[in-house]
Amino acid sequence: MPAQSRRQVVLATHNPHKVLELRQILEPRLPGIDVIAYDGPEPVEDGVSFAENALIKARAAAAHTGLPAIADDSGICVDILGGSPGIFSARWAGPAKDPGDNLRLLLWQLSDVRDEDRRAHFTCVAALAFPDGRERHVTGIWPGRMLRAAAGGGGFGYDPIFQPDGHETSAAALTDDEKNGVSHRARAFDQLIPVLAETLGEVR
Repeated sequence: MPAQSRRQVVLATHNPHKVLELRQILEPRLPGIDVIAYDGPEPVEDGVSFAENALIKARAAAAHTGLPAIADDSGICVDILGGSPGIFSARWAGPAKDPGDNLRLLLWQLSDVRDEDRRAHFTCVAALAFPDGRERHVTGIWPGRMLRAAAGGGGFGYDPIFQPDGHETSAAALTDDEKNGVSHRARAFDQLIPVLAETLGEVR
């Protein structure tokens, strides 16, 4: 493998929001490592957990590119819904995966739920896979509660209706720096980054 590729890692996602967010999280913490986008085929995410789906994506990208690959699988988990939408967060309102439809459906489902029963959390499992079969995954949790209406102009997905613990506003009202310091992805990748930095140095 060329020396140049020893310091590259591919992001196993076609979601431009995730590419931007993960680059903002990873690049300052991994100086000298080139974080590149994935342009290969989309694998079938048929896992039954965040961990399984994250590993499916990371393995596919590593196999396609011949590079170490990182992926995440994440979603909103609402206590009163038994942890749903969970792994179905992206397609909660149907196969079109429309973020607005997903958000509106979840708000409607929670419309009669009392404030004290609106606890929820974002979950992120971050996975790392190498072409030689080595892999690792870790979990990050961002606790909070569901709001009754969307607020804030930033973020994406369910951010406008999720109020993180310790904040008076939605995740969508946080700046990128604020969110990337405390989010579920930041918490997961903070655990994975030391592993990534060490193992990238071992690739031959």
